[in-house]
Amino acid sequence: MKTLRIDYTPTPRRSQTLLAGAFTVLSCLCAVTSTYAATLVENVKGYTLNEDGKLIQFSNLLFEQGKVIALDVSKGSYEINTTIDGNGKVMLPGLIDAHGHLLGLGANLLEVDLRESHSVQDAAKMVADYAFANTQQVWLTGRGWNQELWSDRAFPTAADLDKIVSDRPVFLTRVDGHAAWVNTKAMQLAGITKDTQSPVGGEIIKDANGTPTGVFIDNASRLIEAHLPKTSNAIYEQQLAAAGEHLLANGVTSMHDAGIGRDVYDFYLKEAVEGDLPVRIYAMVSATDPDLTTLLGNGPIRDKDDFLSIRSVKAYGDGALGSRGAALLAPYSDAPHQHGLLLTQPEDMTTLFTTVIGAGFQLNYHAIGDKANHVALDEFEATFENIGGSELRNRIEHAQVIAIDDLARFASLKVLPSMQPTHATSDKNMAEDRIGKDRMKGAYAWKTLLNSGIALPLGSDFPVELANPFYGLHAAVTRQDRNNQPVAGWYAHEALTIEQAFKGFTLDAAYSGHMEDTIGTLTPGKWADFILVDQDIFSIDAKDIWKTQVHATFIAGKQVFEQ
Repeated sequence: MKTLRIDYTPTPRRSQTLLAGAFTVLSCLCAVTSTYAATLVENVKGYTLNEDGKLIQFSNLLFEQGKVIALDVSKGSYEINTTIDGNGKVMLPGLIDAHGHLLGLGANLLEVDLRESHSVQDAAKMVADYAFANTQQVWLTGRGWNQELWSDRAFPTAADLDKIVSDRPVFLTRVDGHAAWVNTKAMQLAGITKDTQSPVGGEIIKDANGTPTGVFIDNASRLIEAHLPKTSNAIYEQQLAAAGEHLLANGVTSMHDAGIGRDVYDFYLKEAVEGDLPVRIYAMVSATDPDLTTLLGNGPIRDKDDFLSIRSVKAYGDGALGSRGAALLAPYSDAPHQHGLLLTQPEDMTTLFTTVIGAGFQLNYHAIGDKANHVALDEFEATFENIGGSELRNRIEHAQVIAIDDLARFASLKVLPSMQPTHATSDKNMAEDRIGKDRMKGAYAWKTLLNSGIALPLGSDFPVELANPFYGLHAAVTRQDRNNQPVAGWYAHEALTIEQAFKGFTLDAAYSGHMEDTIGTLTPGKWADFILVDQDIFSIDAKDIWKTQVHATFIAGKQVFEQ
């Protein structure tokens, strides 16, 4: 791919022009950075992986102009301008979340949060309280409901919301982002009636009389979403600020944003130019964006300070297990008439894979069910045979339920399974019901995949799960929730060691974003992205890993959070 210098000037969305060919480094994204004198951080118990992926310890770290110079420095061997006392805290590299939704997290922090609801009535009351406190808001939005945590485990209905809010539309996203619960007002505004047909890749849940109940699965939710107020840069800025503050407080210095449209693409470019991105972002362009061809034509983006990298596409294979949208090879064990939903139809896959991979972009394919994983692996294999592209470090996002015969194909095809440990501990109460014990042999199979010889990038899928990476480290090592359940761990033979899980949130995550040359470890030459925490995750009882508190966060040697 040829490299061209790019001059970028933010203008309104449709008139924006990128004088672009394919490029790998966007040298003019001149985010403002400070010039650092040599700084020594001493009196720490430091851990990092070395370039070979082996865990090493150190007691001090020297950085200059934002990058690590050396570990375990003798003070007489370098000219040191500034010294920071780590006060005996544990130093770790800044953690990397390999799959999240940055502005979705920000939105979640700014709207009604239903994650802690214990029943449909409890969730409705939360909405009522939010409506009372936000009387000027035209649409009431929220996220986090999960009927699997309610006693009846039944989908909620529009009638449940109509009792508390009937004069304003309500749109509530399920915790996994693959279903929406709305009230009657929202359906009326969207023109939804008994005659409205479910779209391809989606389902409108209807009662015995054919009347929509108020729950819309996967692509069907877009019928309502299309009527939500349009977002703007002002809203994006609020969401970015809220999400950035939250992530930095939890020790996350870099994240992979799984699916952005043209609006957010342009917004991130603007923020990078202005030096206003709070964390490092590896952004995946959404395969469903109508401007995909244009964005691929712009080529890969990587700004000189590594705050923004765009060289991948997020495609959507199926839905989620909790809403029975995950596409399965055989019917659901608890719903024999259902196989789930393929969001990208098989006849469209070859064109998608060839277009993305042919443009030199990494393809990151969402697949939860074993059918979605199987057809994705088949398509990767066919694409590599026809046009190559296996060197792009293509990924399957979630890789949650995999047919036994497909497990070894990830390594042989060099397709990375990008997985989220807390999905397992959240799903443990319903996954076996959905797929049965036999299919569980290939489900949440972290250890099996890692042992097959493939890197295992880890993340949280925030805001589907909580963004705290120590929750993910804990789940990966114990296969337990934060109440130590189940006692022996859930399918504990697939648990990781703490070193393996740590690598998943650092070096393997960096590798999966083509960023291992500059982040992921605290070795010389890489950015001085590090955190100071209150306990040693490598020596404490594994059940306490999730309790780890971040005391300070640094990006490129600049302190960006202090407890």
